[in-house]
Order: sequence, then structure tokens, then C-alpha cells
Amino acid sequence: MTDAIDLGEVLTHGELEITGRLAGASNATLQAACVLDGVTVTCVYKPSRGERPLWDFPDGSLGHREVAAYLVARDLGWDLIPLTVWRADGPYGQGMCQAWIDEDDSNAPVDVVDVGSLASGWCTVAEGEGADGRPVALVHEDSDALRRLSLLDVVINNADRKGGHVLRRPDGGLAGIDHGLTFHEEPKLRTVLWGWAGDPFRDEDAECLERASRRWSDGEDVALLAEHLGRREVHRTRQRLASLIASGRHPLPEGMWPALPWPAM
Repeated sequence: MTDAIDLGEVLTHGELEITGRLAGASNATLQAACVLDGVTVTCVYKPSRGERPLWDFPDGSLGHREVAAYLVARDLGWDLIPLTVWRADGPYGQGMCQAWIDEDDSNAPVDVVDVGSLASGWCTVAEGEGADGRPVALVHEDSDALRRLSLLDVVINNADRKGGHVLRRPDGGLAGIDHGLTFHEEPKLRTVLWGWAGDPFRDEDAECLERASRRWSDGEDVALLAEHLGRREVHRTRQRLASLIASGRHPLPEGMWPALPWPAM
């Protein structure tokens, strides 16, 4: 097993060999083997040229936003996003490259269950009808890691936190993926992680938020964000972090934008 520094070098400079494609993704999302100096790392490669144009995000910017989301999670001290780097080249040109996560799908942190069958330690987000007309509930686990991921989504203004974008690692930890629709200047938070809406922060999480705010005030970490985001986007990110800290609570849905992504799972 290579350490984090070596892994970053491999993902950034290694030779990419495409091994598969994630057919369900809306943008070109490729599995690849990345090789450098005899070290091979399985990864996800998303070339900019494979991004589908969107009305509200600049063309070719989604991969950069994924890298920026990783940088913010790192500044918060939260190992919630797999190592993500920007590649200047690749088989299909420049784009994002992210370490592959082997998912344990037998114990998903976000799920849809029959109403009334919810076990303790889970939060209900919404209720509705299943495909067969049965009443069902959209739920997520009540864990420290997922609580932190919900706060990270607020800071990066995640417009697309679907249930399938939270993976269970084989060791039991969590990994958030697919952060292309983030860092918009306007409020666009759409997430399935509303289970703590209105609750005060845990002390440990508040300390992480405040520590990141102090680091950003020094300028160096903000400069790294500016390599992947526009100036106003960086400014609004700092404002969101400051506002979140000042509130001391997980936010409530604002009502100006759909609170849940579609589809939720």
C-alpha cells in the first residue's frame, strides 16, 4: 500500500489505461488503472470533454469542482472524499482523477424502507409511495461521519447529494462522491441528508469548521481553491463557512430551491 503522497503522484502523473465505463453516469465517467514507477492505482477518470453542458454551471468546470470539494474536506480534516486530483492530460484529455472506492453495498448509509420498519439509529427524511403503492420512507443513518458530510455539503453548496453518492467503505467508513454540482454562487443545496436540520453542531464539528476558517484566512489554502474555482465562487464559499459557524446549527431547507435532488436515490 502506497502512502497518500505517493498516491497523489500516481494519480496526477501516472499512465492511465481505461478499464471500464460507469454507464449510468450522466457525464463520461471511466474506470482506469493508473500506473507510475511500478505502482498501480485503480481510479475514476472524468475528462472535461465528456461533461454534459448545463444551464447553470460553466462548461468544462465540473471536474475542477470535484477537486475543490476534496480540498475543502481536507481543510476540514475530514476523510470523507477519496483523494481527487486534476490531470493535465489523459487518454481523452484533461480532467479529474479520483481514487477508486470498493463499495460495501450490503450496508448502505442511505436507504428507502417500508414505513414503520425503521430501526433505531436512523433518521427519516421524507415519506412517500413505492413503485407498488406501499408507503415508504427515505432514511439515512445517524452517524458522526454522515453528520459531517452533511455539513461539508453546506460549505460546498452541493446541489446533488443523492443517496447513491454516499458509499460504505469496506472498513465501515463513508465516502462521498460525485461533487461536480458544487460551489455555485447562488444557494443550491439539495441533499438527502436532512436528518439533523436545525440541530446544534457537535463541539468537535464546530472546532473543525472554525479551524478551516482560520486556515483560509491565511490565504494559502484559499489560493489552492482558486486554481479550480472562480474568484466569486471562492468568496461565496468563505461566506458560507462563516455563516454556518455563526449559526451554530445544521441549516433548514430554505424553500427557494428544491430541498431534495431528483432522483433522491
